Amino acid sequence: MILLGLTGGIGSGKSTVSGLLAARGAVIIDADAITRELQAPGAPLLGELSARFGESIIAADGSLDRPALAAIAFSDPDALKSLNEIVHPAVAREMDRRLTEQRGTGNVVVLDIPLLAENPRRALSGVIVVDVPVETAITRLVDQRAMNADDARARIAKQATREERAKIADRIIDNSGTLADLEQQVDDVWQWALSLPPAADDAGAREQ
Repeated sequence: MILLGLTGGIGSGKSTVSGLLAARGAVIIDADAITRELQAPGAPLLGELSARFGESIIAADGSLDRPALAAIAFSDPDALKSLNEIVHPAVAREMDRRLTEQRGTGNVVVLDIPLLAENPRRALSGVIVVDVPVETAITRLVDQRAMNADDARARIAKQATREERAKIADRIIDNSGTLADLEQQVDDVWQWALSLPPAADDAGAREQ
């Protein structure tokens, strides 16, 4: 198994890169996708969130009202801490379970983790960082997710800086250009990934 970390700030287009890597044969273990699965209607984690933050975060159809939860969590440091304490361990356990299933295979496995710089993983074969200028990310969040610009800035401010992510990168993908530019960069990164040696047995374990 070749084990890569993939990260990038909100609005960087990391999910697009993840999809392009999957199309080339990578097995993706996506922290955000797992979070959504664990917060689905009827899931125990959704009940924990409702108990902590109130019924206002539950939409009429029983699903999580993500904007409502974000409005609470990102305006109150204590609420954000509680959110992380509820969600992060559950997501980490499921990621670890899926990673264990891949050990011993010949697959290229990608740990898609938005907060990889903040929460390092041990002995990765390599780390890919998707990068865009902050203003580009804000424009995309406003245009594509209908976020308020101030809210977008606040979310970005709570994540690692571009410089901090660059320090952990083995390869940086600049996603400020065209889709054709991005495809070419992903092709290059994929060939690089295939040339890497297999990961160590404990690769991907969380740093203590």
